[in-house]
Amino acid sequence: MATTPPFTKVLDAVATHAEMFALFNRIPDCHPEERISGRAYVNQWFEIERSSYEIMLEVLPPLFMRAGMFAMSELKAGFVGSVFFDIRIDDRDRWFHAYCNLGDPASPDAMRAAIIGHEQANLRALTRDEKLELIWSRTHADFRGLAGQFDPEAWPAEQRGQRTILVYEPGSGTVLKLLNDLSDNEIAERLPRDRTI
Repeated sequence: MATTPPFTKVLDAVATHAEMFALFNRIPDCHPEERISGRAYVNQWFEIERSSYEIMLEVLPPLFMRAGMFAMSELKAGFVGSVFFDIRIDDRDRWFHAYCNLGDPASPDAMRAAIIGHEQANLRALTRDEKLELIWSRTHADFRGLAGQFDPEAWPAEQRGQRTILVYEPGSGTVLKLLNDLSDNEIAERLPRDRTI
């Protein structure tokens, strides 16, 4: 492979098991030689569910296995093969599939670094208000509302009409909390996993 294609995230969500296989089987719109050599696939990646990661680890004996990653022994095309990653990003375990050039020993580590860089940049680029908007828009209507919507006397007058969200607080259980009062840790816990913006 003369020039290396850029690292590319091909799905802006966490792929279900069925979606993962659909992505494995997709045929890129490119010259046939690029598919045969593997160039059409190399450096493409997407996030998967933990169960998919664990199932794929059991399918075939891995070509190699290192801390937080393993490669399938069956190659996609040329020297390009599937590598599965278990990566901790912002205190959350996440799982990814990527096509790496296994003829280059540095390729899996470069892919891992690219995934981490991409995912951290997306999250860190958001302001606190943007993170709160993202949490609000992704929270089911049954778990959010407006302060005082059903019992105005339960909230101080200055808080009525502000957005609330159900949260679990140790020792108190599930309580309504003003969206704007979420701590940084509570925000991090509630950001969606498919948070590519």
